[in-house]
Amino acid sequence: MKGVILAGGTGSRLMPLTKAVNKHLLPVGPYPMIYWSIMKLEEAGIKDILLITQKEYIPQFHKLLENGEELGVSITYQVQPAASGISDALSYAKRFTGRDPFVLLLGDNIFEDSLKPYTERFAQQGKGAKVLLKEVDDPERFGIAEIDEKNKRIKSIIEKPEQPPTSLCVTGIYMYDAEVFSYIDQISPSKRGELEITDVNNLYIEHSELTYDVLKGWWVDAGTHESLCLAGSLAQQAIQKGQEH
Repeated sequence: MKGVILAGGTGSRLMPLTKAVNKHLLPVGPYPMIYWSIMKLEEAGIKDILLITQKEYIPQFHKLLENGEELGVSITYQVQPAASGISDALSYAKRFTGRDPFVLLLGDNIFEDSLKPYTERFAQQGKGAKVLLKEVDDPERFGIAEIDEKNKRIKSIIEKPEQPPTSLCVTGIYMYDAEVFSYIDQISPSKRGELEITDVNNLYIEHSELTYDVLKGWWVDAGTHESLCLAGSLAQQAIQKGQEH
């Protein structure tokens, strides 16, 4: 299985920190944010990683990560010409992933769980897609999953619902088979002019091929000043806890 990390975007919610630097290079605990995604993939045995970002950021990442050897992985770089949505960014991974299943991580998702049990279950699934969900206190802010608990399938994903059917939000941790690229070709830009990953996930739902698991540990979307601070605190605690054992 391969890994794809999306590390583009303008980081507008983190201004002025992101005026001169990509947000995925900001510190989370003792490491740059991007390290966490790489370390989670490496821990799960996924060593072949594609990092997708805009052209102006490639030198920053390359200076920090080079080919990934120091972190025990092999990193390939890919340019997404403009920040035009998750599905658009993912479309540039087609040559890298080929026919292989892969894990897609949004680089600003910082989380506690090991990916390994989830990737193993996805491998057993054989086809389709899997998303990882997390229970949140404010479901109105997220894409929320309506689930078929008996069959471990997602029935629908509702973006920022006024009356959420559950409190399970779709995190930025996805697993796909190669069919994802034909689904990307079928979707159209949203009102904000982006190719949305929810539209791709909904096509998997139509074919009853979108499964889920629920994260047990903490999860933070570190895209705001407040959540970046929280992610740093939780990450530091996790490192200290690991050193004690």
